[in-house]
Amino acid sequence: MFGYVAADRAALTDGQLQRYKGCYCGLCHAIGQAYGSLRRAALDYDITFLVLLLSSLYEPEEAGGEARCLVHPVRRHAYWQTKATDYGAAMNMALAYHNCMDNWHDDRSVAGLAEAALFRKSAQAAARAYPRQWAAMEDCLATLSKIEADNLQDPDAGANAFGNLMGELFVWREDRWQPQLRQMGQALGRYIYLLDAVLDLPEDQKRKRYNPLSELADNGYQKEDFKPILTMCMGECTEAFEQLPLVQDVDLLRNILYSGVWRRFYWKNGAPNKEA
Repeated sequence: MFGYVAADRAALTDGQLQRYKGCYCGLCHAIGQAYGSLRRAALDYDITFLVLLLSSLYEPEEAGGEARCLVHPVRRHAYWQTKATDYGAAMNMALAYHNCMDNWHDDRSVAGLAEAALFRKSAQAAARAYPRQWAAMEDCLATLSKIEADNLQDPDAGANAFGNLMGELFVWREDRWQPQLRQMGQALGRYIYLLDAVLDLPEDQKRKRYNPLSELADNGYQKEDFKPILTMCMGECTEAFEQLPLVQDVDLLRNILYSGVWRRFYWKNGAPNKEA
């Protein structure tokens, strides 16, 4: 259910693309430094967006460098990090653990259980450092598991649960900006949940798996019919976003929120995938 909040790279300037790659690589290095190289496999574009947003809002001191890694073993690549990167790395580990556990509960996936073991210690460290965010993840997972077990055909129920989770993740510091950040996270979380359900719907119906939109699809709803509610979610998200006093990387952030988040929706409906 992650990886939807990525940039529309074809619409970025060269400078914006380098900033974006630098943030992504900085997050990757932070995960490797704090939790071990194997955990870099959980690197997530959604958390990259969160690091960009929080770094722009709070403007913590930025440090950069160049390095090689397993993905780029020959050429050195530039990266940058802030304190928000460390926060993003912790949230990435916690989400990776819960995602693996969700796979185990849903499908009794042995691979999911093994992957969860890989992230357990890292996730426990994140839980100790950020108990509020961890509690939101636990509550969300429990709610989504019950919704699926009951085959509840109410997309708002799951969307609100995942929205509450993302709302707590977006609130790094409980300060004057938490109302806008929480609104952003909640709306973006609802969007991610519903978009994931829309894109998975054909395969879920084919395999007779749970999907909160199955009943609507049986009543004739097509993918395009879900666009208005997705647009509403992103409208609420961007309304809060535009209230924040952002300067650094604001155009890059707008690229993601106004264009990038829609790429998968249109790609699944036949448009080409623009990402390099």
